Amino acid sequence: MCRLLMWPFALLLLLRIHEVNSGKCTKFCICDSIQLTVACVNKNLTEIPPTIDEITVKLDLRGNNLQELPTGAFTHTPYLTHLSLQRSKIHKVREGAFRSLGRMVFLNLAYNNIEILYQESFDGLSSLKQLLLDHNRIEEIQPGAFSQLGFLNLLSLTHNQLVYIPNMAFQGLQNIKWLRLSHNALNNLDIEAFAGLFTLTRISLDNNELQFFPTETMTRLPEVTRLDMNYNPMTYLGEEAVSMAKLTHLFLDHNSLQDFSNMAVLLSPHLTHLDLSHNQLRVLQPLAPGSPKLTRLNLAGNPIYCSCYLRPLREWAIQERVRLIGACGGPSHLSEERLEAVQPAELRCESQEAMLKAELEEQRRLPVPPTTPPPDKCPTNCVCEAENHHSSCENRGHAKIPRGFSPDTRLLDLRGNHFHYIPTNSFPGLPEVVSLHLQRCKIHEVEDGAFSGMKGLVYLYLSENDLTSLSPNAFKGLPQLTYLHLENNRFTKFPKGAFKLLPGLLALHLENNAITKLETRILMGAENLRGLFLTSNAITNIAPRAFDPAPDLDTLHLGSNKLKEVPTNALTKTSSLAELRLSYNSIRWVGSEAFVPIATSLKHLYLDNMGLEKMSKDSLAGLGSGLRSLYVEGNQLEGVPDLSLLTGLEAINLAENPLLCDCPLLPLRKWIDQVNLKVRATCAYPPELRGQRVKDVHVFKSCPGEKPPPTLSPKISKAPKATKSKPALISTPRLIKVAKAKAKPHKNVKPHSAQKSTAKKRKSV
Repeated sequence: MCRLLMWPFALLLLLRIHEVNSGKCTKFCICDSIQLTVACVNKNLTEIPPTIDEITVKLDLRGNNLQELPTGAFTHTPYLTHLSLQRSKIHKVREGAFRSLGRMVFLNLAYNNIEILYQESFDGLSSLKQLLLDHNRIEEIQPGAFSQLGFLNLLSLTHNQLVYIPNMAFQGLQNIKWLRLSHNALNNLDIEAFAGLFTLTRISLDNNELQFFPTETMTRLPEVTRLDMNYNPMTYLGEEAVSMAKLTHLFLDHNSLQDFSNMAVLLSPHLTHLDLSHNQLRVLQPLAPGSPKLTRLNLAGNPIYCSCYLRPLREWAIQERVRLIGACGGPSHLSEERLEAVQPAELRCESQEAMLKAELEEQRRLPVPPTTPPPDKCPTNCVCEAENHHSSCENRGHAKIPRGFSPDTRLLDLRGNHFHYIPTNSFPGLPEVVSLHLQRCKIHEVEDGAFSGMKGLVYLYLSENDLTSLSPNAFKGLPQLTYLHLENNRFTKFPKGAFKLLPGLLALHLENNAITKLETRILMGAENLRGLFLTSNAITNIAPRAFDPAPDLDTLHLGSNKLKEVPTNALTKTSSLAELRLSYNSIRWVGSEAFVPIATSLKHLYLDNMGLEKMSKDSLAGLGSGLRSLYVEGNQLEGVPDLSLLTGLEAINLAENPLLCDCPLLPLRKWIDQVNLKVRATCAYPPELRGQRVKDVHVFKSCPGEKPPPTLSPKISKAPKATKSKPALISTPRLIKVAKAKAKPHKNVKPHSAQKSTAKKRKSV
């Protein structure tokens, strides 16, 4: 009965609401009083209609001519949850334009003319979950622009004009899940650009101008599982470039990758899908031990050359059950063959020279492309791909630098020609080139300003030439040059002063030259250098302040030189050094506090194969939990310094050292028992222990300070019997002395004399 009485009242209320809404509905709009929605689409409105009912929940104002959103533009509609403003010619959003919309969850401002996001543009949108700003002209994000959007899940800024993301640009996005920055012109991300985005799981940076992987920036994203970086002009990914704790899917397709380090994703332990399709990779090494367990590796669209150099990758894919996608680009008998269908035994080649010759002959047999670019856009005897912006004159016998490349060219490959020298202004009209290859061109001189005008150049390869020196102005006009390869030339002196015009230089390769010494302040002008590679030179001396101008130096390779000591005095200003390689030098002694100047930053130390005979007990002083790896294999060490403070070690190698397994080595044995590491260390002396692993021998039980069992219980007395079936670890006389030591633990004279006799015996041997 009560329900019957309520029906007339409810019907009357509904009719009343309908009348109110109908009365307030603007003649240009369509109003739905039941759904509480208002649509004023494509009506050429120049302002927000003031008569929209305040209880409206969804407002659609697409396709109008609003121009500007003033402060408090929506104060009369405080209940809005959805607002569509796309294609309304909006060029500015005033501070506080949405201040009264605390219930809003969806805002679409796509396809407008907005250029700047101001500090309080989105103030008041405390409940917003999705913000779409695609297809505008945004080129600046002011600090704090998103500080009020604590509940935002999706922020989409695709198809704008962003070139640079400053530090803390997205501060306040405490619940963001997906950030879309695709189709901009991004080429610079500050280290803290994404700081504070602790909930972000996906970020899209595809179709930008990123020339190298922003390693430090991306490490600030602890929860990201998917990263889209396809369609960027990156040509190289170096060691540990991708360091993202939870990353599972990485897309690097349609870049310009020519080299991909097998340690590039070493620090992304959960990566399962890696897409490297449609790059310029000819060969790829299997991922280094300790790298993530991939299930899918996409190499489709790469010019993969299926020779013996690819065999390790194929064997690794079979063993690790990695799905290898792609096809062979050569040689001819395997061309277009699926990588997964090729057996390792089919991947062979006679020699590197034979392979290069076969490749060259195969290139000459290639048919002429069906559509030839205009003559003025591609020089004679070259191949230009307009779609990829790549031009190549590789191995074509050119004696002069060809002219007439498209100004849009990004990758220019001129390797294997006969230029002999590079004259001034050799590359006019090529400001967009990112990567320039001049390997194996018999170049012995680079004139001043040879690369003038190549303001976008990031990668320059001058390796395998005949260079002996470089003038201070050789690299004039290259403000963006980041990676410079000068390995395999004929330098006898470090080209000091040649880098003063390269403020952006991060990596300098000078391996396999004949440099004999490093003078004071050799890196003048290269203040931002991160990696210096000098392996396989003839360096005998390094001046005390050689590396001072580059305080951010992160990686220093000095292996295979003629150093006699650790260059401690040269490292006093390199407080950021994380990796130091001294392998294959003739360093026989490492003195006290040799690594103190870099102790707080050093992560990887290579002292292997040096003929090292002794390390001071304080040689590793200062090194602690920060050191991740220590390589000392292939030396002449009988003992090692205390390693107990190296609590952060993840890898250590002491193999191929003639270790003396006696009481002085007891601290090492104890340390091996305590750490959860595979420690390769074997005994060489005394002779009866030769070849035994340090962790397996029991001679240390007789050493002073080792507590024997409190009583000789039956179980303990039977212990020697249990080892009789194994190779003898100590001689019979030694067993007698151990037994006596157990009987009289307070007397340490006999074990000490046994130590001396063992040392004498070793010397006689």
